[in-house]
Amino acid sequence: MATNCLTGQHAHHDVYAAQCPCRAMLDLLANKWSALAIGALEEGPLRFGALQRLLQGVSPKVLTQTLRRLEDVGLVDRTVYPAVPLHVEYALTGLGLSAAVPLRLLRTWVEENIDDLASVPSSQGTEPSMVRQPPVGPAPRTLSR
Repeated sequence: MATNCLTGQHAHHDVYAAQCPCRAMLDLLANKWSALAIGALEEGPLRFGALQRLLQGVSPKVLTQTLRRLEDVGLVDRTVYPAVPLHVEYALTGLGLSAAVPLRLLRTWVEENIDDLASVPSSQGTEPSMVRQPPVGPAPRTLSR
């Protein structure tokens, strides 16, 4: 589904087109930590430590990178309050709030349907049923000396 490009960079936006800038935004929003950070910020501004506690399993480095990417594209605002130590809060912008709506629907769908999905990889690795099996065919030849 293509829409006219208002930036004038090309005729229309189409996420299925390899060179469309929509792809980079889709990649960012489809990222697990981005989707979870946006969801955590829906209720209001949070400090880095509070975000990290909510997003169990994210490393400080990955959370920092994710928040920077979200800030760079205009989905998150970072506000620094002059205090000792510095007080930094992250909040969704208007665009971030609009992106939160479909992401909330996706998170809700996952939570409601996870038990009905077969062979979902665990967060610690893949389940045995998800391990890719080698193709069936003749056995590999060994070199004899």
